[in-house]
Amino acid sequence: MWQPHSPPPPRITKSPDPEPKKAARRIAQVVKLKPEFVDKYKEVHAAVWPEVLQQIKDCNIQDYSICHDPGTGILFATFKYVGYDYSGDMERMRGNPKVREWWAMTDGFQESLVPGAKSSESGNPAWWKELEEVFYLE
Repeated sequence: MWQPHSPPPPRITKSPDPEPKKAARRIAQVVKLKPEFVDKYKEVHAAVWPEVLQQIKDCNIQDYSICHDPGTGILFATFKYVGYDYSGDMERMRGNPKVREWWAMTDGFQESLVPGAKSSESGNPAWWKELEEVFYLE
């Protein structure tokens, strides 16, 4: 116990993190793949353009996967967003000419499930329909 005539006890302070922690957010989306483009879609995704892959990483997207259900034609995408400004990162993604070229190609293979969606590039409303997460177990 500290006594008035003795020096005060040292203050224990925690130094602030040099970088604040990022809160990961899982995102799931769907779009419909036109049946006549299944093979072409798989072909282009077997060799995604390096500029597109880099932009995805630069926009704080990790653990990205796209799955296809041949019975319904649904493409299901899921990824982890680990940044601080999802809207801003998506604007930066949209600003990349190579990404817009990729989207123009792949949008032609798809049908959006979002009423009023025009393209991935237009952004609002979104081309891929975002899904609500109702359960998660890590």
